[in-house]
Amino acid sequence: MSDLGSSSAVSTKEPLRRRGPGCLPALVALALLVAAGVFAYVKGVEFIQEALPGSGPEDYAGAGNGAVVIEVKNGETATDIAATLLKADVVKSVEAFTEVASEDGRSRNIQVGFYQLRKQMAAEAALKLLLDPKSKQTNLLTIPEGMRVEEILAVIVDKTDFGKREVQAAYADRAALGLPRYAKGQVEGYLFPATYDVAPDMDAAALLKRMVQEFKNQAESVGLESGARKRGVSPAEIVTIASLVQAEASRIEDMPDVASVVYNRLDDGMALQFDSTLHYAEDSRGEITASEDLQEIDSPYNTYQLTGLPPTPIDSPGAAALEAALNPADADYRYFVTVNLKTGETKFAEDYDEHLGNVAEYKNYCTTSDAC
Repeated sequence: MSDLGSSSAVSTKEPLRRRGPGCLPALVALALLVAAGVFAYVKGVEFIQEALPGSGPEDYAGAGNGAVVIEVKNGETATDIAATLLKADVVKSVEAFTEVASEDGRSRNIQVGFYQLRKQMAAEAALKLLLDPKSKQTNLLTIPEGMRVEEILAVIVDKTDFGKREVQAAYADRAALGLPRYAKGQVEGYLFPATYDVAPDMDAAALLKRMVQEFKNQAESVGLESGARKRGVSPAEIVTIASLVQAEASRIEDMPDVASVVYNRLDDGMALQFDSTLHYAEDSRGEITASEDLQEIDSPYNTYQLTGLPPTPIDSPGAAALEAALNPADADYRYFVTVNLKTGETKFAEDYDEHLGNVAEYKNYCTTSDAC
């Protein structure tokens, strides 16, 4: 019986050891089938969600209707832009726009500015318009260097939708312009010459204030106030000197030399004798030299009769003229004359006899040139 029991015990355990390894492949196969089923289910749900209308981000359909202007500001992300579009009812949801933007690499190149879009557009259509340069609202206004304030106001009226009355009212409200303290309410010289993008929501007052702010930005950039202190003059006098340099210099490279003439004459107590100040007093343009009659006018801008600087700037100087007023050439020049009106070639002199020789060259030039 003991042998039989022993034999029976052996025969019972051996088959169990053989079945263990045989179950593992089946379990692995089952796990794979389950995983495949789960994957298929998830993908199927996603497919159904994408296929069902309204299952993704809320979005309008089509190209939209009407017109609306939105602004893209500096540093804004796609989410920021989407929020602006949502507020203006251009798109139906932030998610709809950010989703199409994330799929289009060009969305990173949306430019700062104003765009005319439509209300209730598909997010994809809205993005397309933001990427289209034709959608950008641009009204560029260029103010050249050397313009007088009345000329600047006339250009604004001519080149924008602002009426003359609106522009004049904005100009008259000096306190609202944000002029620097040292300007003492004087606008001439402080409307900086540059190209401005006149935004659709901008009025004349905002434009003039923007031009004054640009002057202040440039003044800070060149260190106008600290530079004036170093030269022993006021910031307002620097602006006036810069306006003279702007009016008298034919070329940018001559500006530091013209500035040296101004400072040397002031130091010597000489009259500046600048024709540009006479033309400013008479509101004249186009004449190169001032007649003897003009040199006799009774005006605080008559730099033939009076010494020192004129009471105000005579135009709007640019950055180069401001730089020259702060950093004149280290020279003893007291005279200059442009000897070629077409090229702008100008000759400078330290003494009057040398200057007379340069004047003779100018007169000889005028005998053969129609530019005089």
